[in-house]
Amino acid sequence: MPILTWSHWRKVPNGLWRWKNFSPAEIACRGTGALKIDTEALDKLQALRDRLGKPLIIRSAYRSPEHNRRVGGAPRSKHMDGTAFDIAMANHDPVAFEAAAREVGFLGFGYYPRSGFMHIDLGPARSWGEKFPARAVPFAPETPPAREVLAESRTFRGSGAAGAATVGAAGVEVLQEALAETQSTIQPLVPYLDALRWVLVAIALIGIAVTIHARLDDWKRGQR
Repeated sequence: MPILTWSHWRKVPNGLWRWKNFSPAEIACRGTGALKIDTEALDKLQALRDRLGKPLIIRSAYRSPEHNRRVGGAPRSKHMDGTAFDIAMANHDPVAFEAAAREVGFLGFGYYPRSGFMHIDLGPARSWGEKFPARAVPFAPETPPAREVLAESRTFRGSGAAGAATVGAAGVEVLQEALAETQSTIQPLVPYLDALRWVLVAIALIGIAVTIHARLDDWKRGQR
């Protein structure tokens, strides 16, 4: 693959640059502005950007020999060949990033979790540094326990039945008194109404018992 060099990134002809997600200034030496392009390395970097579908924040790419010495780079650093890149992990999962980088053909990996970036280069195959800690997976939001619909709850049904029966019993009692005073011709019905009143009273008591049981049961299960 051809190696292209310029004394400064501003001298790169516009029509020559084909890596759509990167600019010459991003790849150039941070100290001198000089630029050395290994086209295979840039093609793989663009392929990595396409695979991940999100920006790659380049902390360091090409380094001139003098700038490499100034920043304490390795004497034979791949950065001086234009085949290495330091990429910030701020917007990437390091595990997914490394897997994608290997898939597109990068072979050398350096891990710098304290500084927040990963070094990748064309090889030879090797790795160094302490790997990034696994990122915590967010828990799925806790689903609240299903609550009974009010119209269908045992408490509502019990209290509703008790209330209806109580009202009915009172109504029967009023009707019974009215019939006893004003309608002597249907006096034989009064005993039956009396029995109906006691039936409704019994239903009211059952409804109250159901309501109390439901509330105690819900309390035991922590639903209220």
